[in-house]
Amino acid sequence: MFGGDTYNATRTAEVEPPVAQLCLASAALALVLGVASSMTAGSAAVSLVVFAVFVGFLIRGLRQSYPHDVLGLCNVVTLTRTAMVAFLAGAVLAPAVNPWLMFSVATLAFSLDGVDGWLARRSGLTSRFGARFDMETDALLGAVLATWLLASGKTGPEILVLGFMRYAFCLAGFLFPALQADLPASFRRKAICVVQIGALIALLFPLTPDIAVVPVSFLAAALLTWSFLVDINWLLRRTE
Repeated sequence: MFGGDTYNATRTAEVEPPVAQLCLASAALALVLGVASSMTAGSAAVSLVVFAVFVGFLIRGLRQSYPHDVLGLCNVVTLTRTAMVAFLAGAVLAPAVNPWLMFSVATLAFSLDGVDGWLARRSGLTSRFGARFDMETDALLGAVLATWLLASGKTGPEILVLGFMRYAFCLAGFLFPALQADLPASFRRKAICVVQIGALIALLFPLTPDIAVVPVSFLAAALLTWSFLVDINWLLRRTE
C-alpha cells in the first residue's frame, strides 16, 4: 500500500518536510474528525483509528517513494477526503447517524475526487504516490459505503462486490504474483470506478426507491466485475 520506487538514503532530508507537513495536517484533521464524530453520534474511536492507520501507511509511502520536497495542497485535499471516509467508517456502527448526513459527506468526498489530481498537475507535484493515495482513498470509500448499506439492511450481500472487489484482487495477488504487476492507464477503469462509487452514493441517497436498489447494485457490480476480469486476463497473458 502506497509503495513505489525506493529512494536511497541521500533523499531522506528531502522527504522529511512532507512527512512533517502530513503529520501537522493529520493532527488538525484528527481534531476536527473526533469532534464531528462525537457531535453526530458516530463512533469517534473507530473514525480516529481508521484515520490513524491510513496516515501510518501514508508516512511510510512518503519516506519510500515521494519525489517532491513539499506535500502540496493536492495531497492535503486527498487527506481531507480520507478524513471524511474515516468519519463515515465511524458511522457504520452508529445507526443513529442521520442518513442525510452520511449521504452529504459521501457526496462531498466523492466530488473532491479529481480536484487533487488537477491541483497536482497545476503545481507540478504529480507522483505515483499521489495517484496511489487517491486510488486507496476511493477504495476505502467504496468499502465503507458498501458496509454501511449492508449493515443498514438497505441492500443484500451482493453490495460487497462493489465495496471489496479491489481488496479481493489484492489478496489474489499473493496467490498469483502475476497480478501484482503494474497495469497501464485505462479510461475504462477510471470510468467504472466513477460508476462504482456513484452507484453506492445513489443507493445511500435516502429517497432512492426500493425498487431501484437491486438493479443499480447488480448492474454496477457486473460492470466492476467485468473490468477486473479484463485486467486479470491482461496480467495473466503477460506471463504466458
